[in-house]
Amino acid sequence: MNAGDFQNIFEGFRDLGSDPRILGMLAIGLVLIYLGIAKRMEPLLLVPIGTGIILANLPLGEAINPATGEATGGFLYYFFKYALFNGIIPLLIFLGLGALTDFEPLLAKPSTFLLGAAAQFGIFVALVGTLLLGLTPWFDFGLKEAASVAIIGGAEGPTTIYVAAKMQQIGAAPGIFAAVVVACYSYMALVPIIQPPVIKLLTTKKERMVRMPYAERSVSRQTKIIFPIVSILL
Repeated sequence: MNAGDFQNIFEGFRDLGSDPRILGMLAIGLVLIYLGIAKRMEPLLLVPIGTGIILANLPLGEAINPATGEATGGFLYYFFKYALFNGIIPLLIFLGLGALTDFEPLLAKPSTFLLGAAAQFGIFVALVGTLLLGLTPWFDFGLKEAASVAIIGGAEGPTTIYVAAKMQQIGAAPGIFAAVVVACYSYMALVPIIQPPVIKLLTTKKERMVRMPYAERSVSRQTKIIFPIVSILL
């Protein structure tokens, strides 16, 4: 690094205040990191998201693309191009979630499958809501953009990454990928803030004091092994 490089970095930080949007994003990144570390609100989600926001908005942007605008870029550029857009990262996230999931309560009471099915209604609610926003003069949302947003309603982060990336690849929903992915994972991390007031509004104190058993009946080891295999085959 020569004197010219230091000069460019200095000028980049000096001009940082010229765009309040960048300052706002840097502030959001710092807040997310603080919530993840100090408040322990999903640190595995918020700390990487906050770090990525800060790296993407630092002056000169070498973490993503060089200042010269060439086709090559920084390490986030290659991560974005070769890990997200070819589907590797969503698959790895799914594998990790699957390995961490305990299906024993579900297998002990199969009727709880209906709760998972009911969650999918969120997809259609979000789809219609996004299309309605597209009718306003403030948002330019079509069906492809609505699909990218609506998949969040299924509470599936990896699927959101996959769908939004595919839509952006075909040019159907340009510029929506980053916002959709950040929104998807941020809302999951903010559940400890969002859920308590909603639960208090919809339930009584007596109902909240009910202690639920972990599983109504024991599930054999053989069943636990067979279930994922059958699910994969289906």
